[in-house]
Order: sequence, then C-alpha cells, then structure tokens
Amino acid sequence: MAKKDEAKMVKVTQTGSPIRRQKDQRATLIGLGLNKMHKTVELKDTPEVRGMIRKVQHMVTVEG
Repeated sequence: MAKKDEAKMVKVTQTGSPIRRQKDQRATLIGLGLNKMHKTVELKDTPEVRGMIRKVQHMVTVEG
C-alpha cells in the first residue's frame, strides 16, 4: 500500500508539434514543461494536470 506522502505520477511525452496551433495550446504545453518534440516529463497526477493534458491530448501521449 502506498504512503499518503507519495503522490501518483504520470509521464507525459510530446508527440505533436505546436506549429500552427492556437496560442493557448502552445502555452499549455509550456505549462506542462514540454517545449520540444519527444520530450518526456513526470508530473503529479492532479485534476489540474489532467485538465491540461486533456486540452492538448492530440499532441501528447500519457503513461501511468
């Protein structure tokens, strides 16, 4: 059983280019810490992060 201090993590990888996308989608990628193709970041699995991922789901892949 996981401790309460350990938060679930989610790996997000940028697979699509922000070229010719709306400014808010580009800003969301930067907010997630993604600024280059095929870059992977590990983020806490929170409702805020899930909402950001949903906004740019066509440009990212999610693990875990």
